[in-house]
Amino acid sequence: MSFATIFQLSFLLVAPFWLLMVFAPHWRWTKRIIASPWISAAAALLYTVLVLPSIADVFTSVSNSELASVAALLGTEAGATLGWVHFLAFDLFVGRWAYLDSREKNISAWLMAPVLFLILMLGPFGFLLYLLVREVYARFASKQ
Repeated sequence: MSFATIFQLSFLLVAPFWLLMVFAPHWRWTKRIIASPWISAAAALLYTVLVLPSIADVFTSVSNSELASVAALLGTEAGATLGWVHFLAFDLFVGRWAYLDSREKNISAWLMAPVLFLILMLGPFGFLLYLLVREVYARFASKQ
């Protein structure tokens, strides 16, 4: 299977979970499914399968701390696919945490839908936005 095909199909490993968190946040099955940290395992396993054959080269590139080294890795189809699957696995893990934390803190699902979308699309930016929303909600709740 080509890296282009893996790249295109890999999103299917995480899409169902994002759809549940955004479009069915109060459904009891969503809560049960998202409660498991294993929801990121399929993407993490795919990443592992992809990285193992070239782990020495990848480790050398990422541990070098030089832009040219990392750019060379990510500038290939294999490297871009590795990066993409890495993002998918970790963004889902962070999105899962934000979803569970927001449910615990009674943050509106309507507010969380765009936040979760931003975690999916822009990872750290969406995570930072959630931390801000969380802080505002905490301050608001403490005043009531």
